[in-house]
Amino acid sequence: MALWLVRPAYVAAEVVTAAATTGGYSFVDDTVSDLGATGCDAAYCSPRHALMNGSFVGFGILLALGALLLAPRIGRLSTVLLVVAGVSSVAVGLAPVDQDAGLHTLAATPLFVAQPIALLVLSRVLRSRALLAGGLLTAVGAIGFVLVDGGAGSGALERLALWPVLAALALVAVRVRGGKHTVPTVRERRVAPTVEE
Repeated sequence: MALWLVRPAYVAAEVVTAAATTGGYSFVDDTVSDLGATGCDAAYCSPRHALMNGSFVGFGILLALGALLLAPRIGRLSTVLLVVAGVSSVAVGLAPVDQDAGLHTLAATPLFVAQPIALLVLSRVLRSRALLAGGLLTAVGAIGFVLVDGGAGSGALERLALWPVLAALALVAVRVRGGKHTVPTVRERRVAPTVEE
């Protein structure tokens, strides 16, 4: 599905936004949400915050729509989890961290929970060790991000929770598009012959 093949471009949006940010923004120690902050403080200023927040919204929509379109191929649970993650991403873009930190955190939490679980579910559906590894990796990143709570390394851990999903779902799209999947479509389930012992 082309929608998921476009999503890795999200990383470019981060890089372009960070390049214009003043105050020594760090991909290792500063969070992605900081790039979407609409105001400037003593630490730094993100003049391209609209690009970042728009990316949260746009790429979240691509995630959710792609999941809905691939639902017959990836299974119901995977679809639900990825739609939740997509909606969460959209909500993050609509609630910048410096406008309402509590609302922003509430909006972002489902994304960090749903994506790793979705990859683990997909690893079983598609019988993929790569997706299993991706799910475990993103889970470690998400848990680590929560534990450091904005401290040193928070940016790296957050990206560990987010970036691998972009590549993993692009691979899923390629695999499903090529017909290599194990979840039968609704039509296939209806016409599948029964085996009598």
